[in-house]
Amino acid sequence: MPDLKSPKTLNEKLLKMKLESFGTNPLVRQCADKYRVREFIEERGCGECLNKLLAVYDRAEDIDFDALPQQFVLKWNFGCGYNLICEDKSKLDIPQAVQQLKKWGKEPFWAYYSELQYRGVPKKIIAEEFIGDKEGNPPEDYKFYCFNGNAYCVMLCEGRKEGWPKFYFFDKDFKLLRINRDSKEAPADFSRAKPEGIDDAFRIASKLSEGFPFVRVDLYITGGQVRFGEMTFTPAAALDNKRLPETDLMFGEMMK
Repeated sequence: MPDLKSPKTLNEKLLKMKLESFGTNPLVRQCADKYRVREFIEERGCGECLNKLLAVYDRAEDIDFDALPQQFVLKWNFGCGYNLICEDKSKLDIPQAVQQLKKWGKEPFWAYYSELQYRGVPKKIIAEEFIGDKEGNPPEDYKFYCFNGNAYCVMLCEGRKEGWPKFYFFDKDFKLLRINRDSKEAPADFSRAKPEGIDDAFRIASKLSEGFPFVRVDLYITGGQVRFGEMTFTPAAALDNKRLPETDLMFGEMMK
């Protein structure tokens, strides 16, 4: 059971904050909103990493698919996982896509795990440019664990498209940090080439996280260029049971 009177781990501290303050903190609520966060990114001087905004809609029925390019992404601005990635509009079942977006739009995402930062967010569907490669593959997804303006480490997911994802943590020099199961079980000689643009990504993540005790800044790198994904204040709803206990405690000690 979590100790919310004297929280020590990252999970415990985030549980306490999501229940006591995230629902009323205007900056957290703005940054959890995938539409309104764009203004925050601009104000922090990081507008160059924003994906091109194609359109904004209040309802799925309002989407003008004829006006959208062959490739695009549609996503609701609240919650998590409400993304529709279109790699080829000629193959898109538009009525089915509209129905799926309508279904997602009715869900009270904030209530499922008491992630109060999403409660009351004015619901919008945003259309953004597709930033995958020429073969239609999505860019690499880098999740930066940031504490008070310092991007301490980054988590990289590999094999998601193949259905067997593994998660590896790296430091700023892109050296493996054996702080989770996949990283600990990796071979002794395990390494990955330092990606072009990763230094820029660490810099941007640190800048965006200033003033927050903790936030996970999710960025993409494509062609050496950094693209903003989202800011996540409660990874796994602050109920992450895959994080090693010693790592949960270490992260908790870093969160002031």
